[in-house]
Amino acid sequence: MAEIIQKDGTWTFDGDTLRLTPGRDKNVGLLRRTLGELVLPLRALAGISFEQGKKSGRLRLRLRDGADPLLHTAGGRLTEPHDPYQLIVDSDRYGVAEYFTEEVRTALLLDQIPAGPVAEYLLPGPSVPLSVSAGDGTVSFDGERVRLEWNWKTEDAKAAAGTRTLALADLTGVEWQPAVGLENGHIRFLVRHSPTKAPAKYDPNSVELWGFRKDPLMALVAAAVQARLPHPSTPADERPREPEAAPPQAAPAEDDHDALLRRLRELGELHRSGVLTDEEFTLAKQAILKRM
Repeated sequence: MAEIIQKDGTWTFDGDTLRLTPGRDKNVGLLRRTLGELVLPLRALAGISFEQGKKSGRLRLRLRDGADPLLHTAGGRLTEPHDPYQLIVDSDRYGVAEYFTEEVRTALLLDQIPAGPVAEYLLPGPSVPLSVSAGDGTVSFDGERVRLEWNWKTEDAKAAAGTRTLALADLTGVEWQPAVGLENGHIRFLVRHSPTKAPAKYDPNSVELWGFRKDPLMALVAAAVQARLPHPSTPADERPREPEAAPPQAAPAEDDHDALLRRLRELGELHRSGVLTDEEFTLAKQAILKRM
């Protein structure tokens, strides 16, 4: 067995499996600490490298494309403190890091592991249930449904629709984009037959992210959802077919109907007074009309 123990974390390799355990150092990112230990089968690995520096070095694992739903969702946008496949190595442990690297490379060679993409996820993704509060809302996922709840920072045009519940079967994908510079990020759930170009600030299927501490945790929610959707390599004709239309729902109670009408009148007054823009008014009105 090969093992390297650092403040940044501990990596062990038994010839078939790598175990990546995050350390407790203050520089370890919140995403890595929340994700916890990763168990990585050798066949998910495309390569390993070790880079030396004057004060510290870095072990890096390169996974095969499509092996990990987290990496697929992140699309190379995980910054260094949050990347679970990097390990900072102190200079006095360079010899151990080089030995670890050679052990993994030898195993890849002996087992003839190809470096090309895979046709299925080889890691299960983050465990559920999972709930993260960041930006203008809270996203919860129990393995079957996504729930979006809004906070006081949410734009009225989006909050008007109330709490959203999206069935996994109705989703075609999920996007995670971290905030970069002055550009806000988002997590967006792509709903079947409901394409949108609205900014996350106004999209009721998105949470807008502003670059705060808990933002990276939304990548875990996105990965947990992605792990339960068809693999990106799955041909279109093999993906689940569209579900049959649900039977008509009963009309809302009279009290609910009256409340929605009152909300429409309030939105109209806010629009006429200039509090809501044309776009905000349209989005909020559409949300209420759908509920009616």
